Amino acid sequence: MVKKMQMTIYCDLYVSEDLGKKKEKVMQKLRENKAQPSVYVITLAQGRQNHLEFYSSLLLKQHIYEDTPLFVVGIADGYDDAMYLVEQIVREIYDRTDDTDVRGYIEKRQIEYEEGRV
Repeated sequence: MVKKMQMTIYCDLYVSEDLGKKKEKVMQKLRENKAQPSVYVITLAQGRQNHLEFYSSLLLKQHIYEDTPLFVVGIADGYDDAMYLVEQIVREIYDRTDDTDVRGYIEKRQIEYEEGRV
């Protein structure tokens, strides 16, 4: 039996260009915790002192992540794309808010989405 990942998907999920057409397939495989060697997952950081983290999806197959809820902000094709996407996320949020509180912006946006205010 495949144990599904505990994850929340950001309402405005960021997707690297190379994964754009495969987004739904990639996300389904992530939920099912299937191996995707080139896929990186960008999440809100586990510690409140940081904003974002990114992991190889292979790392998430380790048992330590089975019961770890993840808030997925983006998916990328490879390490370089993950770094570029993190930069893009930070830049877009700063351009919208004139602030570097990436975590706060993402959490607020998700709450508004869940409450139907966006």
